[in-house]
Amino acid sequence: MKILTIQNRKGIGDMVIFLPFIEAIAKKFNAPVSILAKENSKASQFLNNNKNISEIIILDRDNKDRNGKHDGLRGSFKLIEELKKHNFEKVFIFNSSIRYNLISKLAGIKNIYQYPLFKKKKQHIIQTAQNFLKKQLNLNVLSNPKISIDIKKCQIAKSKYKILDNQTNILLGIGGSGHTKRIPAKIFLKFMKLCSTNYDCRFFLATGKKEEEQKILNEILQSEFNNKCIALDKLDLIDILPIINNCKVSVCNDSSFSHLSAAVGIQTIVLMADTPMLYGNYSPSMHPIIPDGELSVTHDTLGKNKINPDKIFEKFKKILFN
Repeated sequence: MKILTIQNRKGIGDMVIFLPFIEAIAKKFNAPVSILAKENSKASQFLNNNKNISEIIILDRDNKDRNGKHDGLRGSFKLIEELKKHNFEKVFIFNSSIRYNLISKLAGIKNIYQYPLFKKKKQHIIQTAQNFLKKQLNLNVLSNPKISIDIKKCQIAKSKYKILDNQTNILLGIGGSGHTKRIPAKIFLKFMKLCSTNYDCRFFLATGKKEEEQKILNEILQSEFNNKCIALDKLDLIDILPIINNCKVSVCNDSSFSHLSAAVGIQTIVLMADTPMLYGNYSPSMHPIIPDGELSVTHDTLGKNKINPDKIFEKFKKILFN
């Protein structure tokens, strides 16, 4: 049986969040499924060894500039022709857009399962997916994404980066897609000082290549902790994941690395500054820290300067000794 799943949200985090639901479909029908997803989901880099997924089909659509191959009416017909070649029997669409419903029909897919049409507003990213699979397939799916990593790759990374079991290896996810999510370097540095005073630590710095992210990276690399740091910004995810797997704890902005490290099974402290809390606590491996003076966090909380490094360290100690 050939099954397609459509997850058209952008970004790595959303792809990780939807993983349990996509895997549940594959297990229900005892057949690996295909995923239609955007390039910036990086699905091909961290799902390439997943036995529940047969292939990643790239959705080349840019909602902002509309320059993608699948943008507009012409792009829709290109996508239809591409999907026709796969002869899919079923499709599960994780959105309420009529566009993907029509594309699926015109691609000859007979069995179409989709979120309720025209009800995109105020959809809870996790509960809506859970309700969808409960209604369509009578499945109860927990929100606990898991990414498997080849043990040999973890051993190679451990040797290459001289990761020692008697040291406290910490992933610092210092990047982020939006400037309101990026916690200032000074807060990470205060946390690093607390850690280094009490433990023999090494820090693996995960970030992107945007100018603002690089500024935070360079500020940390130019600090007194330079000899304890390894920057990961020049590596692909496929090379970073085995390194994360060798860390004891992750401390991350609300970014792709918080989602990835939690899914790898590393206890992850998520610094929540400006997005809904559900992005930092949906997994049992996640431990959110919110800005001082706030009871919760959502869009426009703008709390990146009020994240308390002492609170991060206290949470870090509890995780280490649990």
